[in-house]
Amino acid sequence: MPEIVWALVVIEKLWVRRVCMPTALINGINIHYEVNGHGFPLVWSHEFGGNSESWDAQVNFFSRHYQVITYSARGYPPSDVPSEPGSYSQDQSVDDLYQLLQFLGISKAYIGGLSMGGGIALNMGITHPDIVKGLILAGVGTGSTDPERLSREATEFAIRIQREGMKEWGKEYAEGPTRVQLRRKDPKTWGNFRRGLMSHSTIGSALTLQGVQKKRPSILTLGNVLRNLQAPTLIIVGDEDDPCLEAALFMKRNIPRSGLVMFPQSGHTVNLEEADLFNKVVSDFLTAVEGGRWEVRCKGTGLGFMVNSK
Repeated sequence: MPEIVWALVVIEKLWVRRVCMPTALINGINIHYEVNGHGFPLVWSHEFGGNSESWDAQVNFFSRHYQVITYSARGYPPSDVPSEPGSYSQDQSVDDLYQLLQFLGISKAYIGGLSMGGGIALNMGITHPDIVKGLILAGVGTGSTDPERLSREATEFAIRIQREGMKEWGKEYAEGPTRVQLRRKDPKTWGNFRRGLMSHSTIGSALTLQGVQKKRPSILTLGNVLRNLQAPTLIIVGDEDDPCLEAALFMKRNIPRSGLVMFPQSGHTVNLEEADLFNKVVSDFLTAVEGGRWEVRCKGTGLGFMVNSK
């Protein structure tokens, strides 16, 4: 009975959001978005397992000083869910966000994201550097150390989702080794995450896995590109988010104006697990950037103990 009640609540919320939430026609589909607060734009892009509401704790905090933009990616209701596999790719997701900012008349913004959304943010910095004032990259790079496994699992998960539906698959996914930290720290928020995940579109989730997650390049192959990325960048990772640890270190070593923060005993969903700490770290980063104090790393590889390596 509780699950039936929750399902009705989710349906009602989706209906209300579809009717009341602003919509932009982007690349032929309707993208739902929210704008809260006033000030310099700060954009948050959600992960595969989340949605725009995953950023509520950040919206509540940052909208006091910034214009905060959140949105639901294609395949995530109340945004449209295209049924064609070719409609989903990381490049398409990046262009969706870019076109949304153009629609909103935003020429410069801080852009942040978690996991899939962090990959979108990173690639916004790579492909549209003029629009990015700073990047916040949290939990980015799952599968980078083993792309073949990522590809295999993405295919297997997509098949299971289409066969079983999101409700059954989502129960298992929410119990994963990088999700249990949220359950331990904040059972209520984890329960909301789990129920939200189970309510995702079956088609949208399966095609996102196949088109975005499976085909994106490993972070570890982007060294030359990252070394040319000039945007101030904050990298955040949980120390128990094993699939993202190597990618986080790789980004730190290669992005010139980057800083790395590792949250202790934390998994993948760091903005939910440690919302207060996440908000403080990001706030300090934004303050440093605005004050011109987020520096380029000194020359040298950092491999020498007392002098720069040649």
